[in-house]
Amino acid sequence: MLAVLAYGLSAFLDVFIIVIGARFILAPNTAAAGYGVPAKPDGDAAYLAVKGVRDITSGVVGLALLTFVGAQAGAWFMLAVALIPLGDMVIVLRHGGTKAVAFGVHLATAVVVLISAALLFAV
Repeated sequence: MLAVLAYGLSAFLDVFIIVIGARFILAPNTAAAGYGVPAKPDGDAAYLAVKGVRDITSGVVGLALLTFVGAQAGAWFMLAVALIPLGDMVIVLRHGGTKAVAFGVHLATAVVVLISAALLFAV
């Protein structure tokens, strides 16, 4: 049961970040607003696409590790990528975003990613 929960949560998070990345490519201004720092209507599209590619790649790598290497590799990956939402939290706070988004979205995401890592380590 623990393995199902650990793999399930990790796979969900990997797929979720792929969806977020696709949103940054397909609807960059909407995605940026949800991120917590609205984009300028004229000029941020390339940087938002870069974020989209980063997010998609993170999700694909996470899924590949879970599928082809196993829980231990997935756990280390999740532990390492927890830095991304923590960094996003700092970016939102430093660039005029709300504390609600910084903590409620990005810090909460980091906590869930760390829980995922802990569950994978326990498998």
